[in-house]
Amino acid sequence: MAPGSKAERKAALDAGAWMFNVVTSVGIIMVNKALMATHGFSFATTLTGLHFATTTLMTLVMKWLGYIQPSYLPLPELVKFVFFANLSIVGMNVSLMWNSVGFYQIAKLCIIPVLCFLEILLDKVRYSRDTKLSIVLVLVGVAVCTVTDVSVNSQGLLAAAIAVWSTALQQHYVHHLQRKYSLGSFNLLGHTAPGQAASLLVLGPFVDFWLTNKRVDTFNYTSIVTFFIVLSCIIAVGTNLSQFICIGRFTAVSFQVLGHMKTILVLTLGFLFFGKEGLNFHVALGMLLAVIGMIWYGNASSKPGGKERQVYSTPSEKTQKHGILSSQSELDQKV
Repeated sequence: MAPGSKAERKAALDAGAWMFNVVTSVGIIMVNKALMATHGFSFATTLTGLHFATTTLMTLVMKWLGYIQPSYLPLPELVKFVFFANLSIVGMNVSLMWNSVGFYQIAKLCIIPVLCFLEILLDKVRYSRDTKLSIVLVLVGVAVCTVTDVSVNSQGLLAAAIAVWSTALQQHYVHHLQRKYSLGSFNLLGHTAPGQAASLLVLGPFVDFWLTNKRVDTFNYTSIVTFFIVLSCIIAVGTNLSQFICIGRFTAVSFQVLGHMKTILVLTLGFLFFGKEGLNFHVALGMLLAVIGMIWYGNASSKPGGKERQVYSTPSEKTQKHGILSSQSELDQKV
């Protein structure tokens, strides 16, 4: 295959992965909004457990059909991942309950700089000036169009900090495990989904009762509510899989930066379906800044030196190369 056609094929697969994630993520937001806001099903943690139970079922079927080959993930690594992932889910729900919507949005934006810090510290990644500036522009744009009222207290600040760090660690860990153990997205999901499903289905009802003072087992499950729960679970399979695919192909930072495209899309769909209320000058300005920042990030991070992983030579290699530091361009092209 010619180099040009290979690059074009990779670009098409990358675009398909992003589109898959955007469509499923926006779809599940819309379905869950109808389920929770319209029909009163406010048991988010238990619902997430059902999502992972459905995902587990999907991976078992894929294994049975031979599409997922046997792979290995050490139990300590699995336990660590499930801990971070579940703490992220509970932390985000508690942060939303204890904080204003504005501060909750600010906390979500903080995931990007925390991920950058983790990549610099753990992966020895170096960012160019343009890459850094593009990330800042995305953060400013999303903040302008989503952050309104900002109020916080000590317990809300603690919940937000736990949510941000656990989410960043979980997403960084996805990329780390795929690289370290040569795991594909299906393989990693096959290892992690059962543990998350089991733990969330056991703990979820208690966490939801603590958050809402309502019991999931006494809820009035009408046919329409059941339909939305099933639809949410089906879409969640695609959301979970597409997240692993995107982080595996790119990095957690890129997933977060370009992932804010979903925020812009949700705002746009809200304007199209619900009229002009909610859309004003500063929201439109923020959306424009965020989109410009995303395009800038894509261009800056893909250039040589835009985002590099520093590779240090062994002592013998350093002697041969007179102590010169070699660097390997990462270019966000993880497969």
